[in-house]
Amino acid sequence: MTSIAPARRSTSGALAGVGFMLLGVFLFASNDAMGKWLVGSYAVGQILLVRSISALAVLVPFWRREGWRRLVRPPRLRLQIARAVCSALEVGLFYWALSSMSLATVMTFYLAGPIYVTALGALLLGERVGWVRWSAVLVGFAGVLVALGPGIAEAGPAALIAIAGSFAYAVLIITTRILVPSGEVTLITWQTASALVFGLVLTPIVGWTPPSAFDWIFLLLLGLVSMTAHVCVNRSLLLAPASTVVPYQYTLIVWAIIFGAVFFGEQPTPALLLGAVLITGSGVFIFLREQRLGREAASVAAAPPEVAVGGDPSGRS
Repeated sequence: MTSIAPARRSTSGALAGVGFMLLGVFLFASNDAMGKWLVGSYAVGQILLVRSISALAVLVPFWRREGWRRLVRPPRLRLQIARAVCSALEVGLFYWALSSMSLATVMTFYLAGPIYVTALGALLLGERVGWVRWSAVLVGFAGVLVALGPGIAEAGPAALIAIAGSFAYAVLIITTRILVPSGEVTLITWQTASALVFGLVLTPIVGWTPPSAFDWIFLLLLGLVSMTAHVCVNRSLLLAPASTVVPYQYTLIVWAIIFGAVFFGEQPTPALLLGAVLITGSGVFIFLREQRLGREAASVAAAPPEVAVGGDPSGRS
């Protein structure tokens, strides 16, 4: 009996973790669909402004628990500011791209963000990346080119906006890795406040369109749904190993295709679908590969000195 109960708890936790991840991804996709609906009538600055206000309102109870001093004077302030700027840029560019491209197309480009992280980690942080993962990175880049279809020139400026946003997203991921000790509330607060500042700056320039009562609900829901999605994803990672739940993030493209078809009459092209498959496949492979290498490194570090020798000098990581 004692040997069976832990296995059951582990299985139950993994299933709950997958469930929370799937719910979080669905909420993110729903949030993005609402964003696409709104950019048809409202400027990006206005959307960022209202979205950020509602998100910050949700964070108020967490500020009291976290402490004001930790929020106002976080460690590595310059990097915090750089991360917050990248966050506001990636969100703003995402909405801007949505005004001209299908939901599934923009989402496909953004799903390449974790692939860029591997390349940027090697180039900027000196992280060791062997030929196996470099091969997966090249496959991911090929997926982006395939998704572009006829080429960047024919795809238009919106494709460049989406790609720029995905690179900003990749830098956001890298800086988040470094700043994790700052705490989740601090990180989310700074990136939300940055989006608020961007909205305050842009709105007087691009103008304010008075929303209808119906659209006010959607504008306010953008921040609320986004915060709820973050909670679900974080809960998922607490309940189950990352290697179990993170690959389910790529179901985002499925929801993007469904929502695009149902609400906006968008039909994905064969090139886009093939590009999405290549990007998703390479992204999942890179993630699982990094997880395995991390476990191997941890086991070698924990082994006695006479066991922890040799290693893999070929750099096949």
